[in-house]
Amino acid sequence: MKNIKVDFFSESKKWPRRVPKIKTITDKTINKMRPYFKKDYSFKLNIILTNKSKMIRLNKIYKNKQSDTDVLTFISKISNKNVGKILYCDIFFSIDTIDKFIRRNKISIYDHFNHLLIHSLLHINGYNHKTNSEFKKMKREEIKILGLFGINNPYTI
Repeated sequence: MKNIKVDFFSESKKWPRRVPKIKTITDKTINKMRPYFKKDYSFKLNIILTNKSKMIRLNKIYKNKQSDTDVLTFISKISNKNVGKILYCDIFFSIDTIDKFIRRNKISIYDHFNHLLIHSLLHINGYNHKTNSEFKKMKREEIKILGLFGINNPYTI
């Protein structure tokens, strides 16, 4: 694997105090997940910490859905002889949807963020959940990786 570069952007007043811990979680998660990353690609990741209204707009434009969601992952591949193979990835997180979920389920915002991040990083590296068997495979990997951080299976909530 060539490299993984991560940039962070905060678009909601509810995120800034959490950004230092989010950065630490992101670094640790990427390091634990290095075996999952495609070896022949460089990765440029943008972590965009946003809110419900932005997510609703993105979901409508790109997913044709009229609803909020906790995370959206967008991937663009570039490949040419001068730069090699690069995956540009924008990962959007909605503080409002995450906050609602953690309050309802009484879990840590950072544990839930880590789960969503793992989910997105698996998507970036070829995992999907369009079929039931794909969903089960992806879920198993998420649970396994979360276990490396001492985080319980989120699917038993």
